[in-house]
Amino acid sequence: MTTKPLQGLVVVALEQAVAAPYCSSRLADAGARVIKIERPEGDFARGYDKAVYGESSYFVWINRGKESVALDLRQDQAKATLAELIAGADVFIQNLAPGAAERLGFGSASLRAQHRRLITCDISGYGESGPLQNLKAYDLLVQAESGLVAVSGAPGPWGRIGVSICDITAGMNALIGIQQALLQRAHTGSGSGIKVSLFDSAAELMAVPYLQARYGAGAPDRVGLKHPSIAPYGAFTCSDGREVVLSIQNEREWVSFCATVLQQPDLATDPRFDGNSHRTAHRDELEARVQAVFSGLTYAQAVDRLTEAQTAYGAINSVHDLIQHPQLRTREMVVNGQAVQVPAPPYVTEWDEAGFAPLPAIDQHGALPRAVERAPTP
Repeated sequence: MTTKPLQGLVVVALEQAVAAPYCSSRLADAGARVIKIERPEGDFARGYDKAVYGESSYFVWINRGKESVALDLRQDQAKATLAELIAGADVFIQNLAPGAAERLGFGSASLRAQHRRLITCDISGYGESGPLQNLKAYDLLVQAESGLVAVSGAPGPWGRIGVSICDITAGMNALIGIQQALLQRAHTGSGSGIKVSLFDSAAELMAVPYLQARYGAGAPDRVGLKHPSIAPYGAFTCSDGREVVLSIQNEREWVSFCATVLQQPDLATDPRFDGNSHRTAHRDELEARVQAVFSGLTYAQAVDRLTEAQTAYGAINSVHDLIQHPQLRTREMVVNGQAVQVPAPPYVTEWDEAGFAPLPAIDQHGALPRAVERAPTP
């Protein structure tokens, strides 16, 4: 068996929902021993749905390979158990409600004062300062507060991004911070504190619209599948009713697109369209001309021309199309005795295994030895 990079690392995760479990699941994938601390009734994400043979799709996605210990942290004995587990851990992650971990006696600063090599990661909604620091934060609320919904989708009623993008990004940022802290500890011998918020994670995603609005001509409008700064870019309908999405990124691609796809080479030097800024200024006229060509082509014919021109393109697929997609990589996971195919992580490593580890039942590992001996770690 290939040795994994985080083998020997012990992570205690006082976690719920998505952001922290996303982070700790990736640590578990890389070989860390992740001890998930749940309420006696379990992480509430277990109840989001029952889509996967009776288990929540969310829980299946980001809780593989963990150990579950259920603790009622209102009880002194449960607190003592958690303290004992943290004493043997390399990393402590928590994403409870604002201030809850501190009130329970597990504030990150005091924990690091007790355990010099401990790395702590606090995931919150809005950070630990500012007027909204105590505001409850869920993904949709942060999408709205950060302006993500203001630049997403098409004109008309507001719409959320269709996945928990703020939770996922916060979990990724927590993972990055923890990995950097492990490298820092290898240099200094000391742990450090990582703080991640959903709002900061969303605001960083909004860097380009923010800079455009603050220093440029203004924030981009909601333009659906179009691009606010690039043209042509978006979906065009073929004669058989199928849509193709295309993207022109530079002038070389534009010249090739005009010659091969549109079969109008002179359009590339038309002063209305001879640079991206000109094309975006005359977007409606440009898109009408592109659509006129695609209206005379079947999807297959359009794809042949796009391929010949080396123009970037894609299909508008449904979730069922994704399930059948030839590029989709999955790994098998057993859920309640049934084989389930789960999308693989977006990176391929030398320590990948053929399948995913199973889910823990609530408190499945509650009888484990309380003292976790600290192993040599990165």
